[in-house]
Amino acid sequence: MAEEKKLMKGNEAIGEAAIRAGCRAYFGYPITPQNELTAYMAKNMLDKKRVFIQAESEVAAINMVYGAAATGTRTMTSSSSPGMSLKQEGISYLCGADLPAVLVNVARSGPGLGGISPGQGDYFQATRGGGHGDYYHMVFAPKSVQEAADLTYEAFDLADKWRMPAMILADGLIGQMMEGVVLPEERDLASLPEKPWAAGQGGGPRHVSSCILVPEELEAAVRVRFARYEEVRKAETRFEEVNIEKAELVFVAYGTSSRVALGAVELAKKAGMELGLFRPISLWPFPSARLAELAAKGKRFLAVEMSMGQMVEDVRLSVASSAGAGKADVQFYGRCGGVIPSEEEVLAEARRILGK
Repeated sequence: MAEEKKLMKGNEAIGEAAIRAGCRAYFGYPITPQNELTAYMAKNMLDKKRVFIQAESEVAAINMVYGAAATGTRTMTSSSSPGMSLKQEGISYLCGADLPAVLVNVARSGPGLGGISPGQGDYFQATRGGGHGDYYHMVFAPKSVQEAADLTYEAFDLADKWRMPAMILADGLIGQMMEGVVLPEERDLASLPEKPWAAGQGGGPRHVSSCILVPEELEAAVRVRFARYEEVRKAETRFEEVNIEKAELVFVAYGTSSRVALGAVELAKKAGMELGLFRPISLWPFPSARLAELAAKGKRFLAVEMSMGQMVEDVRLSVASSAGAGKADVQFYGRCGGVIPSEEEVLAEARRILGK
């Protein structure tokens, strides 16, 4: 029998999904607007006799994640924008050692300490490898509490499958809002995949490190990793389309911005206009190939973001790689500082572009 829908805050739904996915160790440090997630894990991880540690800092927390991941333990951390900045060195180490972990950023507005209102200015940091060196990790952007739970649950499997971190990039509104959610089933810890590569597993001690001091050996290791990234691009690229075929103009938006853009699509339909929505779900890998296909068909794009323009750069790169390079128009509309664009504002910008 399917589980009944529950009314939950996004932060708490992420926490419960992580526990049900088999997260055995959580390490974090409080910061608004994700504190409910840390509090949820504090209570519920300990109730299940799993590991919860509120570390002395974000730097300590991410290095604890590294240690747990090196033993093959399903592990997770969460934070918000300035806290994720402090974790970047450790994230680079995780990627350099090919370690799976789940990272949650309930993003706020910035730069600096900024404000505690939601923002999408962390896109570059999340998708470009915000730490040092050549690396990527998976990044998924939920649009709802339900999707936040589903993507978190799946992120643990994907991190194990590809031996790399998976990040959930949920802006502060997704973390704070309450919606109905059907939670995934609880995993049997005994059923989780074996990890013979991990320290203490597979028949003997093992040193897990990202340090390779011979240049040729380090280059070879990085090239092997990037070959794996190509496989991730083929297998894990995700997106949603709404009214694309009829659309005179296609909004490209993720997270909360995509909800606003969808509202603008619906307002436009009532006014006799055909607009569409292209929503990247995986921000890395970014769905470039599909956007290139749409560009080759002559579609026009308006990137809608809660920032001064970051994802729009990936939209432009995608369009430039299409057969109709240079022909597709890409424009941008954004609000920042914690201001969320309205449906009416986005529709007004679409009207301006279309001359309507």
